[in-house]
Amino acid sequence: MKKVSGQNGFNQPNEKRESELVDVVLIGGGIMSATLGTFIQQLEPSWRIEMFERLDDVAQESSNGWNNAGTGHSSLAESNYTPETADGEVKFGKAVDIYEQFQLSRQFWAYLVDSGLIQDPSTFINSVPHMSFVAGEKNVNFLRKRFELLNSKPLFKGMVYSEDREQLKSWAPLLMEGRDPKQPVAATRSRFGTDVNFGALTRQLINILSSNRYFSLHLQHEVRSLKQRSDGTWQMTVTDLTRHTERNVVAKYVFIGAGGASLTLLQKSGIPEAKSYGGFPVGGQFLVTENPNIVKAHQAKVYGKAPVGAPPMSVPHMDTRIIDGKEVLLFGPFASFSSKFLKQGSLLDLFASVSPSNFLPMTQVGLKSFDLIKYLVGQLLQSNDDRMKALREFYPQANPDDWTLLQAGQRVQIIKNIPERGGELHLGSELVHASDGSLSALLGASPGASVSASIMLNLLERCFTEQMASVQWQQKIKQMIPSYGKSLDENPDLNLEILLATSRTLQLSQDLVEVRRSEIPPAEEITVVGAN
Repeated sequence: MKKVSGQNGFNQPNEKRESELVDVVLIGGGIMSATLGTFIQQLEPSWRIEMFERLDDVAQESSNGWNNAGTGHSSLAESNYTPETADGEVKFGKAVDIYEQFQLSRQFWAYLVDSGLIQDPSTFINSVPHMSFVAGEKNVNFLRKRFELLNSKPLFKGMVYSEDREQLKSWAPLLMEGRDPKQPVAATRSRFGTDVNFGALTRQLINILSSNRYFSLHLQHEVRSLKQRSDGTWQMTVTDLTRHTERNVVAKYVFIGAGGASLTLLQKSGIPEAKSYGGFPVGGQFLVTENPNIVKAHQAKVYGKAPVGAPPMSVPHMDTRIIDGKEVLLFGPFASFSSKFLKQGSLLDLFASVSPSNFLPMTQVGLKSFDLIKYLVGQLLQSNDDRMKALREFYPQANPDDWTLLQAGQRVQIIKNIPERGGELHLGSELVHASDGSLSALLGASPGASVSASIMLNLLERCFTEQMASVQWQQKIKQMIPSYGKSLDENPDLNLEILLATSRTLQLSQDLVEVRRSEIPPAEEITVVGAN
C-alpha cells in the first residue's frame, strides 16, 4: 500500500500542488471510502483522488476485522430483517432488499478477482453457513413462519428448516450439547452464507487504488474544516498530525466516510441537509474464544432474536470468524456506552455534535426510546456472570475460562428530525447529500459494510448523474455488476447464475457450485431433515 504521509506529493511545501484542483476527496480510510474510490477509479482512471485518514493505517475503526462480526449480511439468518407485526404477520421486504444488495457486493468483488486486481479471495471472504436458532415455543412458531415465507421466495431456495434435535446437533453441536431435552428448539440453515474480513478487503481495495498515479493516500491527516466556495467546489483545511502543519485542499466532490466522525464533519460542511441529523453512540463488546477444540466444533454464524427495544446491531449471535487466516469464535454483541463517536475518538464527540437544530430531536428520541434506554442500562450493568449466562443460552456448556471480553467497534445510531413527528432513531445506514450533489456523508451502522457496493452505486446515481447516464459508465458498471438495474427476485434464473459465477470466482462453498435449481428439494421435503 502506498503511504504518502510526509514522503512526497501533497505533503511537501509545493505551492503548485496546493493550488491544484482535486476531482474527489475521500475522508476516512474504511470500506466505504475504499469502495467508492475503486468504483470511480475503474470508471475514470485519470481522475485525481485523495484519501485522508487520521490514524496511522487504514481500516482501523469499524472496518477492522475485530470491530465487527464479519457477517456477509444477506438476510439468510438475521431475524431483524423479517420483523413480526403485532398481529403475527412476518414482513419480508427488507430481507429481499438486503439479499439483493449483498449480491451486488459479491459481483463487484468477483470482478476485482477476475480482473487480477485481487489475487486470493480467501484472504477476505470465506464460506460459513448462516443459521437462525431459537428456543421456546413462541420463537419456534416465529422461525417456522419466517422460513415458510422466505422459502417461498426464489432468492431463499435452498434454506433448510428443522426442529429435529439430532439434525440441529449435526449442524452446530455446541448449541445442543447439555441443552434441556424438553425445550422446544428450531433452526434454519443456509450453506450459502459467508464470513467477510472487511479490514483485509479495505486494505486490498486501497492497494488497487494506490497502483494508479492519480491516487494519493494521506495517513495521520485530519480534515478539520470544509466550506463550499462560490464556484461549487469545496475547500478543506487538512492537518498533518505528525508535523502539526495545515494545508488547504480544493475538491470538486467530497465523500465523508469517516464512520462515527461523519456526523461532525457533515455539520461542519454547513449544508442545510445536515441540520436534520443528530447521533447517539453505541459501542459493542464480544466474548471471544480461540480454543481450537471449541472453534472446530462450531462452523457457522448462528443468529438469535434481539431483546425487545434493542437495536439491530444487538441481535445475539455466535459466529465463526476468519481474521487474517485465523479462526476464532465470537459471541455477542453486548452494548457498551461511551460519548466517543469512534473507538479512537474523543469523549467530547457526543456533546460537540449537539446543535440548536438537533437538540430538540435528540431530546425527543430520549423521551420516546424508553425500551432502548432500558436495554442499554441493563447491558451496562452486566457482570461477567451475566454475559456467560447469555452465552449459555446458545452454548449450554460454555466454560468462562475459554472466553475473554473484547471491546469491538463504536457505532453512531442516526437521530433524524422528521417533520410533524419530531426526532426519531433511524437504524441502519443512510446517505446524506448536498442539494447539488457535490458532497455526501454516510451515517449509521449495520448492514453498511456488506452492502457497500449498493450504497456507493446509489451515491454515483445521485451525485454523478450526467456521467452515470453515459454509455461509457453504463457499460463499465455492467461489466463490474452484471445484474445492475435488474431485480434478482424477479429474475430467479439470473439470481442462480450470479450465485454460481461469484461462488466460483470467490472460491466459495463448492457444494453451491454443484447446485442446480432442479436439485433443490421442495420445502415440504426439507422442513424437518435438511442437508449437511
